[in-house]
Amino acid sequence: MLLRVRVTLPDRPGALGQVARTLGVAGADIVQVVVLERLGGRAVDDFTVVWPGASRVERLLAGLAAIPGVQVDGVWRAIGAPVSGGHDAELLAQVAANPVDGLATLVDAVPGLLAADWAAAAIVPADWAARTAAPPRPVPADEPSLRLPTGNEPTVTYASWRAPSPLRLPEVTPLRARPMTGSDGTRYAVAPFGRAGLVLVIARSDDDELPAAAFHITEVDRIAQLVRAAAVILGDRLDRTGVPPVATAVIDPS
Repeated sequence: MLLRVRVTLPDRPGALGQVARTLGVAGADIVQVVVLERLGGRAVDDFTVVWPGASRVERLLAGLAAIPGVQVDGVWRAIGAPVSGGHDAELLAQVAANPVDGLATLVDAVPGLLAADWAAAAIVPADWAARTAAPPRPVPADEPSLRLPTGNEPTVTYASWRAPSPLRLPEVTPLRARPMTGSDGTRYAVAPFGRAGLVLVIARSDDDELPAAAFHITEVDRIAQLVRAAAVILGDRLDRTGVPPVATAVIDPS
């Protein structure tokens, strides 16, 4: 299986090679390395590796933990090798070529670009920030978790195929691009389109006790740039998004 391994390591000669050798000794075959950050004598790197399914990941984590100055920030399953930023232009070209399905194209493609589990586009009412500051309303046990839209709650207009049902959205206000963590440990990145209250939500979840890494600031910036560019391309079409909406999302009060 493919794993994404994110490590923080000293930004000095030989440190990257030491991590790579440790991965190899543990049985991991490195497919790709992406440098996310180099700052203040430290670097944050993402390794995509082929990992034998029968082997315990604890062996890998123990080997990395034994390297002085190395910190494991997350290990999670990957569908494929991370896609470079050069593919962003190709995705936006697809959005522009077929604007009718442009939002769906973006939502479906983003998880693969950023090694995420799923993504969704949701409309957030303008006054939701004020209303979510109050304690959440108790939900009766016999109330369906997937309700008809009332017009005063976030509504999911499109979700990628791996999105759970019902969706649990994090608190996505104030509407600015940022990483978040839900009450269940799910890692999110959210970015507003700047039109019609529409927000892109991307998620990574822990799997089989593998702790997924939070979205790095460079990943959030990349998502924000994609969303802003898509908003310019799709323009007024976004104002008509969600007519009718797909479903009302269940709110994660965290």
